[in-house]
Amino acid sequence: MATETDTTTTAEHRSTGALAETFPLGMQWPTLDPFLFLAHHRDAYPAGTTELGPDAPLDGREIGSDFSGKDGWSMYHGSRAPGFPAHPHRGFETVTYVREGLIDHSDSLGATARFGRGDTQWMTAGSGIVHSEMFPLVNEDSDNPTELFQIWLNLPAGSKMADPYFTMLWGPEIPEVRFGGDGAAGTTVTVIAGDLQDAAAPAAPPDSWASRSDSAVAIWHIRMDPGARWTLPAAPSITDGARPAPPIARMLYAFEGDRVAVGGGLLEAGHGALLGTTGAVDLEAGDGGIELLLLQGRPLGEPVARYGPFVMNTRAEIQEAMLDYQQTGFGGWPWDSEDPVHPAEEARFARHPDGRVEHPD
Repeated sequence: MATETDTTTTAEHRSTGALAETFPLGMQWPTLDPFLFLAHHRDAYPAGTTELGPDAPLDGREIGSDFSGKDGWSMYHGSRAPGFPAHPHRGFETVTYVREGLIDHSDSLGATARFGRGDTQWMTAGSGIVHSEMFPLVNEDSDNPTELFQIWLNLPAGSKMADPYFTMLWGPEIPEVRFGGDGAAGTTVTVIAGDLQDAAAPAAPPDSWASRSDSAVAIWHIRMDPGARWTLPAAPSITDGARPAPPIARMLYAFEGDRVAVGGGLLEAGHGALLGTTGAVDLEAGDGGIELLLLQGRPLGEPVARYGPFVMNTRAEIQEAMLDYQQTGFGGWPWDSEDPVHPAEEARFARHPDGRVEHPD
């Protein structure tokens, strides 16, 4: 899900206090090592058809590559249902956090799933996988709003050729920590990765950089009531043997609401920031409240060579990935179409390559 893009952070202005740099948010948001890419998809899809596509004219859209946002939604690379038909990945991981709507996943390992409504899928592409991510519009009598974040997390050089793998972090399993409240303005944090106080996120895949205790990887969705105050905890202190490890990168994205005071600076909704400190940071939401996404992690500090859906360490490895995909299709495509969707009535589930089936609690 995504095409090759430059996601280098570009400062809009510099500020005092904890905000080292700020920048406006579009569909694809700037990231820093160990993260590679961050896309926010928010679509106000209409009622669906029997094929789980939009019950609306598709005139004026470039079908197959529709990122127009026309009428508040896009088809992306889908032609019937919106989404991203079969496409390859190698050398990194995708973390897909779905707030509204559903995703139908199918892949070259024979695995398939339907997830969303608070669920997260964490997929290690490793040595190579082909998958599709379609957005089924299951409601025929009402709208189908869809909102999701997809995050690309780099793999260390020693794990780039690991076996492909995915795990489901079902919504009920993802911790939520509430601060304040009881009649006062409070803050709720959804802990997708990392630890917050006594709450530990579900385990990341075994070859993930996030599975290492010294990676300091955190992915938090922060929702602050109007006027709420909360202190973002300090990042963990990491050492590399006897020496301090490279500084931990922390990015904060204000994607919904009003504004938030961040230390000595102000971050308006629709903007993100590179935090200039790994220490604790005081946050205070504006009158309209605020929703934030935090990405944090110890940089890999390794060379990055990338071409579209492949992320390796050298150009030679990129060429090898392209050749492998041309020759093997990363295992081939076992499905009848490039854009499979499940029946509208299908509940959320995941069927793994070994045949194991799971459902959210």
